[in-house]
Amino acid sequence: MTPTDPAPDRDPAPESDGTRPPTTRRRRPGGRTARIRTQVLDAVLGELGEHGYDGLTMDAVAARSGVHRTTVYRRWGDVGGLLADVLDAAGDDDWEPPDTGSLEGDLAALNQEIQAALTAEPPIVTALIAASFRSEKAADAQQRLWEDRYARCEIIVGRAVRRDELPPRTDARRLLVAATAPLYHELVLLRTPPDPHLPACAARTAALAATAGAFTEPPSASDR
Repeated sequence: MTPTDPAPDRDPAPESDGTRPPTTRRRRPGGRTARIRTQVLDAVLGELGEHGYDGLTMDAVAARSGVHRTTVYRRWGDVGGLLADVLDAAGDDDWEPPDTGSLEGDLAALNQEIQAALTAEPPIVTALIAASFRSEKAADAQQRLWEDRYARCEIIVGRAVRRDELPPRTDARRLLVAATAPLYHELVLLRTPPDPHLPACAARTAALAATAGAFTEPPSASDR
């Protein structure tokens, strides 16, 4: 749920022209604009991974990307704008949650992806998470990315309900948070060494709790 590779063939969300919402994205044919965005966002990730938020500057990104600093300032405004576009670009991908054929397997595979992202070198994902606490623009973009990823992962719970692994009305968001939270707690907050057994263990615990109805919403008045 934490891929951060920029999508090279899309532009940042355009300003509203009165005909569509300002956050609408549309696929571009590529060309110079797309190349510039890719160069700049790649440079942001490189600088962030090497120097962290405090070492990330517009001039350093411009120099690393080979894009004129005037273009970088005009298009992204400030460091917060750069970070927000990196996170928004991550949401432009076609990532889908794993489908292993079982709830526990899907959650374990998802957790494996998360652990790999959180322990990768350079530490891009953890640096982006840390940056979101320092930049309002990055925080807003991080929130959009989380909402996108949780929405995509709801299919895991839907499949499990259809396989009769879970009771109806299982709250997908609560289950997904319970399954993935141990990874972030251990690796980001406590900074413990990666445990190869943690992804499967966290998945098993959440799956057992969900099967027992721990995340089942009570029936609404219309269902009674």
